[in-house]
Amino acid sequence: MAPHLLLVEDDEALHRGIEFTLRQEGYAVSGVRSVADARTAVLRQPFELIILDVQLPDGSGFDFCAWLRGRMDTPVIFLTASDTEIDVVRGLDLGGDDYITKPFRLREFLSRIQAVLRRRSAKTQSPGDAVLQSGDLTVYLDEMRVEKQGQPVPLSMTEFRLLALLMSHPRAVLSKEQIVQRLWQGESDFLDDNTVAVNIRRLREKIEDTPHDPQRIVTVRGAGYRWNG
Repeated sequence: MAPHLLLVEDDEALHRGIEFTLRQEGYAVSGVRSVADARTAVLRQPFELIILDVQLPDGSGFDFCAWLRGRMDTPVIFLTASDTEIDVVRGLDLGGDDYITKPFRLREFLSRIQAVLRRRSAKTQSPGDAVLQSGDLTVYLDEMRVEKQGQPVPLSMTEFRLLALLMSHPRAVLSKEQIVQRLWQGESDFLDDNTVAVNIRRLREKIEDTPHDPQRIVTVRGAGYRWNG
């Protein structure tokens, strides 16, 4: 069955062009043009990926993503007219999986969609048992689910895979380059320099007792990151 994508874009011409291209590539596509309709759509049925414009007539794509992350972990690719660092980091902070700046090249656009969907379908690249345990933190690899002290921890797909990667290599120092290679293979040319750091910070905020003084994910200055669980 073809992956079902939700396209949230209010520019009529761009919406038609993207939807036509995605259908030509074999995807099933549902299209909406507002935050309100996007909320209705995701509550009505599941999607494999959401392509989300930042500027919408009734609100911000950033606000919609924040609302979405409180309910589900569907991958999100932002479409934005701004490539400023503050907007890019904000999108990643809110749980976005990627961002594409308008105008974009069609080949790159399709490649990045395929890459996010591949990451979605790969439950984990880490070998070993289906459950990872570290203190009061439990990662269920097959279910893509995390619990801390028995309570669920909502993570984005990228955050989950990053956590699984770190926990699968306890006390090993993983460089930024190694993390990119494992989590974003084939996409390094498209990534912002801050991508790994932003995802590390976001993950710390969700699993550390004191995120400003992390004890689980430790920064090894000049080398990378180490799981200290």
